[in-house]
Amino acid sequence: MRLNTREWGSGERIAVLIHGIMSDSRTWRRVGPALADLGYRVIAVDLRGHGGSGPGDAPEQAPEGTPENAPENAPENAPENAPEQAPGGGAGDGRYAPGRYADDLAETLPPGVELALGHSLGGLALAGAVERLSPRRAVYLDPAWRFDPPGKGFDPALFAEFAERATPALVAAMNPRWEQADVDIELETLALWDRAGAAALSPLAGRLLLPERAAVPSLVVTADPSRLVRAEDVALLRERGFEVRTVPDAGHTIHRDDFAGLMTALEGWI
Repeated sequence: MRLNTREWGSGERIAVLIHGIMSDSRTWRRVGPALADLGYRVIAVDLRGHGGSGPGDAPEQAPEGTPENAPENAPENAPENAPEQAPGGGAGDGRYAPGRYADDLAETLPPGVELALGHSLGGLALAGAVERLSPRRAVYLDPAWRFDPPGKGFDPALFAEFAERATPALVAAMNPRWEQADVDIELETLALWDRAGAAALSPLAGRLLLPERAAVPSLVVTADPSRLVRAEDVALLRERGFEVRTVPDAGHTIHRDDFAGLMTALEGWI
């Protein structure tokens, strides 16, 4: 599936941006122009079921493209009935299995770009596609590589519930550091997001999806604190060849909470 894209700049170097769940390419409204000012041609995608991209066709079989280590990295406290299949197989609506997002990136984006940056679900998708895309550098913003077991913080149904009841006041209260433009964009993107994408995450409950290795020079930028990349994950990622930095006091959507802090964290990588 070829995804809808948004572009900034016309430089010879190419940067690609991959948003998180419930969002779309407009979340990069400050990052895209900033990279363009640095001489990049910036391509931001709308993941399937988000923004201007459709849901795609239902797969006939489990897609490729999820981190190969996924089934082996289940946390010790994973529920006994956690699915034994690789997460790429998904459950419920197979159009939104993680491997589908990764396949779409490989289908849509040019290989060998200078920089690839993925946030949250976009980080999971990028990890699944990074060897096919072969960017010179990859940056993962608070990537969705850890999914708590049910009852311990991860409930996909809450994503859909939030999308239905979100108001300007609620979004602003939950994200006090956002500018009004980000609040407005969030509401617009929630209205376009296909809620079926939430239920498809259920098979990931209780899974730890840290990549086995850094396939290309890779930076992980975490929130402070991060629920998705914990202290023990940081140590393991560093052992596997990732550089890890943190933006102090930033929430999960680092680029909206502290844009200046993010750009500082990206020094040497952009």
